[in-house]
Amino acid sequence: MSKLARTTSATVSVALSEIQIQPLPTSKARARARRLLAKHHYLGDVHAVGEQLFYAVTDGHGDWLGVLVFCAASRRLRARDRWIGWSEEQRRRRLPLLVNNCRFLLLPEKTFPNLGSRSLRLCLDRLSADWQQRYAHPVVLVETFVDPEQFSGTVYTANGWTELGTTDGFGRVRRDFYVEHHKPKRLFARELCRNARRNLQAEKLRPALAGVEAKTRPRSPESPARIRSLVEYLKGLPDYRARIGLYPLWTLVAIGVLAHLCGAPRGPKEWAKFAKGLSQAQRRALGVRPQDHRPYPAPSQTTFWRLLQHLDADALEKVFLQTQEQLRGPAPAGELIVLDGKQPRHGGGHAVLTAVTVPSQHYLGSALVDTKTNEIPVARELFKKLDLDGRKVSLDALHTQDQTARALVLEHGADYLFTVKDNQPTLRANIERLVQAPPARFSPSGSHADPGGHA
Repeated sequence: MSKLARTTSATVSVALSEIQIQPLPTSKARARARRLLAKHHYLGDVHAVGEQLFYAVTDGHGDWLGVLVFCAASRRLRARDRWIGWSEEQRRRRLPLLVNNCRFLLLPEKTFPNLGSRSLRLCLDRLSADWQQRYAHPVVLVETFVDPEQFSGTVYTANGWTELGTTDGFGRVRRDFYVEHHKPKRLFARELCRNARRNLQAEKLRPALAGVEAKTRPRSPESPARIRSLVEYLKGLPDYRARIGLYPLWTLVAIGVLAHLCGAPRGPKEWAKFAKGLSQAQRRALGVRPQDHRPYPAPSQTTFWRLLQHLDADALEKVFLQTQEQLRGPAPAGELIVLDGKQPRHGGGHAVLTAVTVPSQHYLGSALVDTKTNEIPVARELFKKLDLDGRKVSLDALHTQDQTARALVLEHGADYLFTVKDNQPTLRANIERLVQAPPARFSPSGSHADPGGHA
């Protein structure tokens, strides 16, 4: 190697070691980047959609050598989605974990060998952390498009990107609107962390990533045919209104059921948001009545508020019980009936006491536990709605009360299974004295006996 070549190589090495990636947080800095893109990039200025980050590539003196821009990933790319292996619903809910490198510019008068690969690697090393700081969630995978008529994609393959195929020849002009341009691009992608694709296709996201799904509005995957089947079961509900407008009562209740099935938050406000996400075909199947200017509108928050104020809860429960019997048959007569109270995530502090059969899990009835009371009197009222004659009923230790036991045996003809804990020492001592404990075949804790007693 000649002296000149060695000097040039050393100079390039020093220059590469001084390369830095600077985020551009201010509008003034981004405006400068966009002017450079408009002047030097073959696609011109960028109109990034959704979440986005701009970076400048600088030398040791802070002079700009290039610009990189990352924005929201494309909604659908068949080659990418096959490579990831996720479902359509996973793609919809997890897409914010992907980003698109929509612009990569090296200023023509300032570039030198290996500047592109060095700049891209440094940028990707910090991209997820910068996204976390700016948008409160990380990113795990990055994609980009390369025009085969302009470039070969060498800088991406040198950085470990995988070529996935070509696009279908559509370009995004607005957030959800694409126009065909008949110029397919080569598609490249790269994982930013280990097992990124495996995480994206997993049944549940890792906790560090799960917040992205929580921000995504739930959407019902049910087909119009299945929705029509659901509606048929609800048409027996009595409507509290003398005049029915755009939304029959069974339509509104069906929307609430669909929202519950896909994990949407409860309440009028959230149901109204959920309803807006339903397609026109789904709304028609629900029985929404069309308007001239808006074929199938979505119910408002006020409409759902009135529904909850006037809906006959006993009539709705009767419909659910009838539907369950039609679909599953009657509840098995010999199974244990278990009453258990739970506080829903969106219950506003209220709890719900529910009666089910075990192990078949047939629903028998439920009752609301107001914040001003507890489960004990609510359970005794719920007994009156259930056919308990000759059945065995199980409740947790809270209900181990004389009055509850008398109600089950004397008023409803049932037997009971109650749990006794150390907070009732006299009762427990009497049980241990009068009833011989059965031999334990299995101890849940390994070396310790079950500390509870049963009557």
